[in-house]
Amino acid sequence: MDSRKYIGLDVHQASISVAVRDGAGKLVMECVIETKAATILEFIQGLHGTLWVAFEEGTSAAWLYDLVKPHVARVVVCDPRKNALLKAGNKNDRVDARKLSELLRAELLTPVYHGESGVRTLRELSRSYLTVTKDLTRVRNRLKALYRSWAIPCAGEKVYAPRHRSSWLEQLSQAGVRRRAEQLYQQLDSLVPIRRQARRELLTESQKHPAHQLLRQIPLLGPIRVALLIALLQTPHRFRTKRQLWAYCGLALQTRSSGEYRFTAGQLQHSKRLPALRGLNPNHNHDLKNVFKSAATQASHSRDALGDLYQNLVAKGMKPAMARLTLARKMAAIVLKIWKEGGRFDPGQLKRQAA
Repeated sequence: MDSRKYIGLDVHQASISVAVRDGAGKLVMECVIETKAATILEFIQGLHGTLWVAFEEGTSAAWLYDLVKPHVARVVVCDPRKNALLKAGNKNDRVDARKLSELLRAELLTPVYHGESGVRTLRELSRSYLTVTKDLTRVRNRLKALYRSWAIPCAGEKVYAPRHRSSWLEQLSQAGVRRRAEQLYQQLDSLVPIRRQARRELLTESQKHPAHQLLRQIPLLGPIRVALLIALLQTPHRFRTKRQLWAYCGLALQTRSSGEYRFTAGQLQHSKRLPALRGLNPNHNHDLKNVFKSAATQASHSRDALGDLYQNLVAKGMKPAMARLTLARKMAAIVLKIWKEGGRFDPGQLKRQAA
């Protein structure tokens, strides 16, 4: 007799709607519990059999995963963007919990990776660094937009320098606009040291991981990019092939095709029509894509093996944008191979490919 139970959790800040199904798909229990560790564990320990649990990725997903993982057989944190069945029909907490338990039983949920706890500190430091960097960029853009709105050219970095600020502020004749610029400068001055401290802590923590020295061999992957790669990827073994990594980084091509087979004289044949390209996959990790895109853009202007590979692709007639995409995919494949196998980066192999 199948003693497995499938538990769907619709998690919210104050409460969790629970639906439990048995191996035959019959709904055996429904309830609403409080979002507290003791209450959740008490409920799980009151159930018998082999327990499978599913809930959606969200604010509390990492906490809940670590909480229930030691007490159940399997935990699936699913991607809400791929749960189209949850959007069909009526929607409320009770219905969502039922659907999650049914989809878990049918193994139709797309899991989000939760499993590598050794880089938790590095992940939090990387999030802090990326958030502060985005805030700093936003303030700088607002400052330049303010000057441009008054037809004041402000190209370059001098507009941010403290020693040049008085001359820039003098060009703003309106008192309210000048005061707004002064407040933006105050935000800029407060964010710069915070970003510097976040960067320092990120680099210090990154050097504690063995993968740091492995990935630093690859040209144009500096300490910041390596730290972000370790934090965002966590482990290379979650990707079986480089194509899975490309999809996670947003570097995989999306194709569409239909009517691929036909019968000719009673024989099944595959159509020779090429699938239609629909660009790169939009569902990806944007920070990770930025790491590889920025590295590939920098490599396209370098004189090392990666730069030679880019120049060779352009010389063969490939568009520069596609050559940079190919270079980014190549760098992602190199990262995965070196990190998995622990080998050395061989620039000679890239030179042979370029030749």
